[in-house]
Amino acid sequence: MHPALHVVYRVRSDARSIADRARAIAVEQSVEMPVSAIVDARVLADIVGRVEGIDELDSGLFEVRIALAAETAGDDPGQLINMLFGNSSLHDDVVLHDVDLPPGLVATFAGPRHGLDGLRRRVGAGRRALTCSALKPQGLPASELAELAARFARGGVDYIKDDHGLADQGYARFAARAQAVAAALHRIEDRTGRTVRYVPSVSGDLDDLRRQVAVAIDAGIDAVLIAPMIAGLSNVWRLVRENPDVAFIAHPTMAGAARIAPHLLFGKLFRLVGADGLVFPNHGGRFGYSPETCRLIARTALGEWHGLRQSVPVPAGGMTRDRVSEMLDFYGADVMLLIGGALLSAGDGLVEATAAFVAEVKGHAYG
Repeated sequence: MHPALHVVYRVRSDARSIADRARAIAVEQSVEMPVSAIVDARVLADIVGRVEGIDELDSGLFEVRIALAAETAGDDPGQLINMLFGNSSLHDDVVLHDVDLPPGLVATFAGPRHGLDGLRRRVGAGRRALTCSALKPQGLPASELAELAARFARGGVDYIKDDHGLADQGYARFAARAQAVAAALHRIEDRTGRTVRYVPSVSGDLDDLRRQVAVAIDAGIDAVLIAPMIAGLSNVWRLVRENPDVAFIAHPTMAGAARIAPHLLFGKLFRLVGADGLVFPNHGGRFGYSPETCRLIARTALGEWHGLRQSVPVPAGGMTRDRVSEMLDFYGADVMLLIGGALLSAGDGLVEATAAFVAEVKGHAYG
């Protein structure tokens, strides 16, 4: 038997129509033409999608399992997502829920180069949870962003990332921002011996992304933030392959437009192309993810999957210091807690607020 992509869709339909609907999805995601018009025996036998099963989950909601030929994905993450959900994403009654990939395809993409263990080693975190904050708001010049970064660093945070909206705008060009923040953090490290990593946001087309990663490396930066749904899965994978010493943190912007189950999109597909860290909306914040969804994202990111390194879950989106203990109880130690605006709201007390956040994470009694 040829290797297959075993794909799970959630489909809204009435019971009388679901079998035809499932067959239509199998054809749409494989050959995209009437099967009766195909005369090539190999295509009919090996390429046309097969419905493997249909189960009713609730009234009008079905789980449809379809096998697609793995060879149709080639060796390209963009083509993989195209074959999994390209045309069917245009039907608002279909959600891409999960996929089981053949080991050979997973090995081709290889996953994170550093992962949870690598991100911990970079800041000497041992087995505890990691801490992170964000440089905001947009509109500040590079010098002021660097001053904010220095204050976070004095508070002892492990990682400082750009707000994902920071790109290469005129008020804080990428190169100027990367160099200013890196220099500020190097000065803190020289004075205190404390290692703090900066994660600038890279953006633009592939040429821009390559240039920005090179600028970051030249400035002594070894991690970047990237939005896979904007940059493209294929470009993220290319950058990961070209820059093996750089860690890549995936941001979820535009992920909600995809109608792909979050645990699959973040925990498998972003992990597959090399995301060492996965930012996602925590429950109870500014976005509507449930505790169950968040737990599944974290478990998928950390779970054994064809030998890939673990991606660190980074729950975020309106998190506050008073939720730190709750979040650590929920996620355990294998997590990076990201608090941005709530720390910045401390104003002149930013260093102290950051230090209190860090102290709580370091002092938590992990189960």
